[in-house]
Amino acid sequence: MAYLKTNPADRERFLCIYPAYINSKKTIAEGRRIPSEKAVENPSCTEIRDVLTAAGMNVYVENKMYPREWNRDVQFKGRVRVQLKQQDDSLCQEKFTSRKDVLFYLAEMIPKLKTRTQKSGGGDSGAQQGEGGKKGKKKKK
Repeated sequence: MAYLKTNPADRERFLCIYPAYINSKKTIAEGRRIPSEKAVENPSCTEIRDVLTAAGMNVYVENKMYPREWNRDVQFKGRVRVQLKQQDDSLCQEKFTSRKDVLFYLAEMIPKLKTRTQKSGGGDSGAQQGEGGKKGKKKKK
């Protein structure tokens, strides 16, 4: 995204956040950085970008793969760069003092996104109906 007010050398100091860091489906060995009970199921780069942009952070997305990610699908692609500190080492926002603060904030806010609340409402009932049908078929055999 070209709307940042920083020069390219400063962007190298931005934090890298891969979706695997907050993915509840990943193990610690696969790259999860926060406890699984606080993590989010399969977050995307766009969700991370949207949440951090809404929080007023300087953010941009890069088309990179997480090195530990074995699946090369498009949904797993991308990393988000976030500016935590300014050039004079003062914090951009007081509530984000470290990488962990940003990760916990993301894990808290991503489930509240409109896209997540709409998807989960319709998807849960469909999954339950599908499971019921499968159980019935097994009993008949």
